[in-house]
Amino acid sequence: MSLDSRISEVTERIRRRSAQSRADYLRSMRRAAEEGPRRGHLSCGNQAHAYAAMEADKGRLAGGKAPNLGIITAYNDMLSAHQPFATFPATIKRAARSVGATAQVAGGVPAMCDGVTQGQQGMELSLFSRDVIALASAVALSHNVFDAAVFLGVCDKIVPGMVIAALTFGHLPAVFIPAGPMTSGLPNDEKARIRQRFAAGEIDRGELMRAEMDAYHGPGTCTFYGTANSNQMLMEFMGLHLPGASFVNPGTPLRQALTEAAAVRAVAITSGGNDFRPVGRILDERSFVNGIVGLMATGGSTNLVLHLTAMARAGGIHLDTADFAAISDAVPLLARVYPNGLADVNHLHAAGGLSFLIRELLDAGLLHKDARTISGDGLQPYTREPRLQGGDLVWEDCAGKSENEKIIRPAASPFAATGGLRQLQGNLGRGVIKISAVKEEHRVIEAPVRLFSDQVQVMSAFQKGELDRDCLAVIRFQGPGANGMPELHSLTPVLSVLLDRGHRVGLITDGRMSGASGKVPAAIHMSPEAAAAGPLARLRDGDIVRLDADAGRLNALNIDISSRDPQRMPASDNVENAGQRLFGLFREHVGSAESGAFALATGERN
Repeated sequence: MSLDSRISEVTERIRRRSAQSRADYLRSMRRAAEEGPRRGHLSCGNQAHAYAAMEADKGRLAGGKAPNLGIITAYNDMLSAHQPFATFPATIKRAARSVGATAQVAGGVPAMCDGVTQGQQGMELSLFSRDVIALASAVALSHNVFDAAVFLGVCDKIVPGMVIAALTFGHLPAVFIPAGPMTSGLPNDEKARIRQRFAAGEIDRGELMRAEMDAYHGPGTCTFYGTANSNQMLMEFMGLHLPGASFVNPGTPLRQALTEAAAVRAVAITSGGNDFRPVGRILDERSFVNGIVGLMATGGSTNLVLHLTAMARAGGIHLDTADFAAISDAVPLLARVYPNGLADVNHLHAAGGLSFLIRELLDAGLLHKDARTISGDGLQPYTREPRLQGGDLVWEDCAGKSENEKIIRPAASPFAATGGLRQLQGNLGRGVIKISAVKEEHRVIEAPVRLFSDQVQVMSAFQKGELDRDCLAVIRFQGPGANGMPELHSLTPVLSVLLDRGHRVGLITDGRMSGASGKVPAAIHMSPEAAAAGPLARLRDGDIVRLDADAGRLNALNIDISSRDPQRMPASDNVENAGQRLFGLFREHVGSAESGAFALATGERN
C-alpha cells in the first residue's frame, strides 16, 4: 500500500517548515560523528578517572576499541514504573560483556510521579522536570566516553526529556529499554467510579484508599493508557524500542530476554560496527509523523502534543498543532483502552498489541514504512512479536486478526473514523481537545463560564453546590509561564459527577488535563496563556462561551474580548514552596504550549 496522501502532505509540510533548522542540526551531528568515538580524544588522565572503579572491565575500557554503552537511568523505588530498573544496569553490563563490549551507568535523572503530585504543589514542577531530565542526561553524556546511550525510563516527562537529550547527542546511537506495565488490578472503570462516589460524598476515605491500593498494587507502569504508556507506544512506533518490547510485564523471563537483547543491539549499532545508526538520523520527520499516527490510532495522551513538539525541536524539526489535527483526521481509532474504553494495556497487549496495530496501519498506508529504526530500515520488524522458544528470544509474525475486537480493531472496521484530537481556534485563543472518550451529545456546549485560578477553588465551589448547573469551568493562570502548566486531572471526578447529574459541563484551561483525559470535554493548552495577557485573562464570570469540539471552535459570544483589560495573575504562595523558586528561570524563559512549552534553547514565548 502506498502512503496515504494526507500523511504524505503533512510530512512534506513539516519537512519544508523545518528545512533550515534540520539541515543545521544534521550538519552539527555529522561533524560530531566524523570525529569518531569521543573517548579516543581524551587524555589518559581523563580516561583513568572514568574507568577507575570498573574492576574487570578496566582493561577493555583502556584499550579503547570495544564499544562502551552509557546507561542513563531514571530508577527510583517510589515510582512503580521505575522500580524494576534497579536490576537493569547489571543485566545490561553482562549482556554487553557477552559481545565483547562494556557498559557504565553514566548518570541518573529525577523521575517524579504525576499520580503522587496530582492536585498538589509539586505538580507545578512536573512539566519542567522534563527539561531537568534532558539537562541531567546531557551532563551524564558530556563525559564523552560512550559509543551509544541506553535509556531506562518510562513515565510522563522522563521519556520525552531523555529523547531531547538523545537528540542533543544525536551522533550517538540510542536505545530505549522499557520496564513494562504492572499486572492488572482493580479495573480502571471501577477505580473511576469509586473516585466519583468519594467526590460526591457517598463513601469515606478508607474505602477510596482500598480501591486505589487495589488499582496500583505492584511494580510496573500504571495500567491505564495515560502518558506513561503512550510514551512506550511512541518509542515502538518511532523505532527506539526493540519490536514488541513495550508492554511485557516486569519480572518475567521475556522481559529479561528483551533487556539483554536491547543491550546487544545497542552495541551492534555503534560506529565501530557495520550498522551505525545514530539517533539523530533515526528520528526524522517520518519518525515523528509515525509517532503521531500511533498516538491518534490508539487514543493516546494529550500531553504528547506538548512533548512530541519539544522532542522534535531538539532534532531541528518543527511540529505544529495543526499537524496533529490533520493526522488525527486521517487516522482511524483502532484501540479502546481506558480512559477511552474498559480495557487496560495488558488487555491491549493480549488482544494483539502494538505489532497488530502497526501492521494494520502499514497495510492502510498510514505509516512511513521506510522510516529508520534501531532494528532495521523500515517498520516491518515491528509487525512481529517477541517469544521465548527453548530459552531463545525469537520474533514471530503478529496475529492475523484481533483477539478481541472490543479492544483492538482492524483498520477496515475502526471504532471511529478519526483519532479524536481536534485543534480549537477562536477569540479565546488556540488549543486542543481530545474527544475519543467524549459522547457526541457532549461535544458542543454553550454555557456561562465560571472563572477559577486554581483547582482548590473548583473543589470548594463544587462542595458548596455552586456548580450544579450548566457551566464551563475556566481554570486560568495554569500555563507554562504562570506556574509550570500543572495537570488538572484531580478535577475529573468532580466534573464527571456534574456530567452524570445531567448538567452540560466542560473545562477550559491554559493548563494540562492529563494523559487520562476522559468523558468530560476539556479545551486545554489554550494559548496565548492568561499570564501573558491571553484571551482567557479577559473573560468575566457569566460570559457565554461556545465550545464546539466538532467544528474546532472556541468563542466567547457577543463580546469584544480584545476591548477588555486583562485580569492579572493572582499572587500565589506556591513560589515559596515545593521548590518553585528554583524553577523561576524556567518560567521566565519557557515557550508557549504551541511550541511544546520548551524552556531550553527556545526564543519563542507566549
